[in-house]
Amino acid sequence: MKRLPIKMDGNELFLDKNDAIAFGQSWASDYKKSAYFDHIVFDNFLPKRLANNFLNNFPSLTKVSKVYADKQFEFNKKAFSPYELDQLLLNHFLFFNSEPFLSFLESLTGIKGLISDPSFLGGGLHEIEKGGKLGIHADFRIHTGLHLQRRINVLIYLNKNWSDSYGGNLELWDKKMISCFKEIKPIFNKCVIFNTDPESYHGHPEPLRAPISKTRKSIALYYYTASKSIYDEIPRVTTQFQARNNAEKKVLDSRKKFSLSKIITNEILPPFLVKKTRKGLLYFKEYMRSKRK
Repeated sequence: MKRLPIKMDGNELFLDKNDAIAFGQSWASDYKKSAYFDHIVFDNFLPKRLANNFLNNFPSLTKVSKVYADKQFEFNKKAFSPYELDQLLLNHFLFFNSEPFLSFLESLTGIKGLISDPSFLGGGLHEIEKGGKLGIHADFRIHTGLHLQRRINVLIYLNKNWSDSYGGNLELWDKKMISCFKEIKPIFNKCVIFNTDPESYHGHPEPLRAPISKTRKSIALYYYTASKSIYDEIPRVTTQFQARNNAEKKVLDSRKKFSLSKIITNEILPPFLVKKTRKGLLYFKEYMRSKRK
């Protein structure tokens, strides 16, 4: 059985710490089995009523916290912060930050000292509409606000009656970006947990083929550990998309050149000159925009 031993009294959630540890330990060897990067897939992970609470109270578009519109790699994706949701769902999200849930993750992954994120940076509820996609990538690994190192991803899908024809499978790719070694269908109450390593490449790169009335819904949770010198140990602070073919490689190469020049500018120029340069560029853009009118 792969269901986390959560008990519910009404909508209150309870997870005994010892039960959580025992459950994690029982699947720890499976978590380490992959030749590529540590991960595991659970079916029917949450109590059915809890999973239904998330689906039945999924927010409307008026509560969107962030919209992703990068047509090449991250398109038609919307994120909802737990703090923009109703109290029921917020309480459920806070449960995922509790000590018993962290104890489960520690015993499953072998990573000690896990820390939850009270701000749910990048996490919460995610929704992808028809035509949307998420390119293959390795996630950002530094929580710059808390100076923490990101270690674990937990994804729980909320899609009932999901047809294979819709696509939207989560793809896990090998470290050399040669091939996809696993596809995971995003069906209701399926959970995927994996290490947030520099080369834990994943995503769903093909546009979603679901009808307009059907969206790909999921819960996203991220967990961290502390580090004394995080900026020296982990230089990567943003999501790193990966190219599957030459067309994607050209796009990424052009972005890397711009990113490198930006880093060099910030490192070499004094802060006041960087600020002046940015302000000058803004004025120039406004001037060029006015000329086109």
